[in-house]
This record gives sequence, structure tokens and C-alpha cells, in this order.
Amino acid sequence: MENCSITHFILGNDYLIIQIPVIKVSPVNLQLEKFNSGQLNEAEISLHLTDKQESELSSLLSDHRGAFASEKEPLRAIIGHEVDIILNIERSYPPLLRRRAYPVSPKSREALETHIKKLLDLGVIRKVGHIEEVEITTPVIVAWHNEKYRMVGNFTSLNTYTVPDRYPIPKIQIALTQISQAFYIATMDALKGFHQNVVTPRARKYLRIIVHCGVYEYLRRPFGIKNAPSHFQRMMNEIFPEENSEGWLIIYIDDTIVCSKTWEEDIYILSRVLTKPNL
Repeated sequence: MENCSITHFILGNDYLIIQIPVIKVSPVNLQLEKFNSGQLNEAEISLHLTDKQESELSSLLSDHRGAFASEKEPLRAIIGHEVDIILNIERSYPPLLRRRAYPVSPKSREALETHIKKLLDLGVIRKVGHIEEVEITTPVIVAWHNEKYRMVGNFTSLNTYTVPDRYPIPKIQIALTQISQAFYIATMDALKGFHQNVVTPRARKYLRIIVHCGVYEYLRRPFGIKNAPSHFQRMMNEIFPEENSEGWLIIYIDDTIVCSKTWEEDIYILSRVLTKPNL
């Protein structure tokens, strides 16, 4: 990529987040002021763009604000791509699939309770009632790094008995070849991408986590389950079939790269991507 001259930009607080490191800049015109004062206020626009390009980009993103997350609608459901799970065993399920909650420290206990409440508020999980039959439970781990934490389900046992989906994942080398021919590049990452997929009612009983405060069932796809990358890759390819075949859109699971040779082409491509119904 030594001969590749790249101009890039970044947008944030959205369902598709362009992730190229940039420097924050102040609004240069009314269009940017409108852009920065609205629901896209976490977006950053690179200094590599001209004032005219900055204005055109901010106008485009503002016009397509429906593709972005907001306080009223922080998480959406992608229609037509529900998550199903098929096990390679029949009932009765082995004891390995019925796990107990891991012991946690007081600090992690508080973090778990906070995160569980957040997932409940988002509609990602629901609490399983005490009279409901529970056959499969997965414990969770609280992973800490620099005083920040992540709640991770240990789905190892469930994954062992899950029938694999062998849909192919693209090779990075092919993507790099396409990128090397571009002048403008936008790299987008689906915000909480896996959580945007609804779990089918029949599969929810397999996706129950157990913690010190009860059993909860995932209504959206959790991170860490088998086939999640393959299913997401298939879904994205089906959402963008023409764009994929035309060669200017690269999709790698929940990462999407828009490549173009001119600014006009780049704006046109982004407009097509952001107007997709499922966004």
C-alpha cells in the first residue's frame, strides 16, 4: 500500500461506526454545527478533508440519522435474520449443560448486577420465572481490565453440542488487495452487532445464563456462542449482495469497509449503505 494515497473520515455513536484514528476538529460551518449538536455529536471528522468535503459528509450523515443509535432507540432488531441453535443431542441433556453460577467477589457482584440491569433495560435478556423449567444454564465471567469490566458467558459446554454453521469467512488478504486500490476508505463496525439479532423462541432455552441473582434468558444473540461469526457474515452478505459483487464494499463479519477512488463516489456509496432497510 506504499502508493496508496488515502483520505478518510470517521463517524461514531451509531450502528455503523467508522474507526479510523483522527483528530477532533471544531465545526467549520453551520452544517457541521448542526451535525455536532444533534444525536451524532460523538462523531469526529478528519482534518484530511477539505471544508467542502466536511460539510458534505456531515450533511449526508445528518440526512441518514435514522441509521444511527439514539437515546430513545439505542439498539435495534434486524428483521429476517433470527438466531437459531440446533444441538446434536436429544433430551435429556447431559449435566455438563446445567452449570452453576461462578463465585464472584463483592466488586464483581456489583458489576454483574449493574450490567444485568442494563441488558434488561435494552431488552437483550429477560429474567426466567421461578416456575419455568430450566434445563440448560451457562455461568458468566466478569473480566476486568483497567477498572473496566466485561460480562462474558462461558458457552464452552453449549458450543460443544451445537451443530456448526460452516458458512465461509472472507480472507483478510483479499480485502487488503481491494483496499490498496482505493483513495477514500471508510471502516465501519456494527455497534453491538450481535445484540441486533433476535433469538428464535425455540432457541432461547439454550441461552440462559446463571448468576448469583438468578437465571436470565437471552432474547438477542449473546457474544461467545458458536456460529455467531458465520451467521453474521451470511446476514451481511445477504443485506449487501449488489454492493458486495461490485467490489467497493468489503464485509468481514461486523466490520464493513467502503472503498472508492473519488470523493463523489464515496459519498454515493455511503448513501447507499446507510439507506439499507435493515439499518
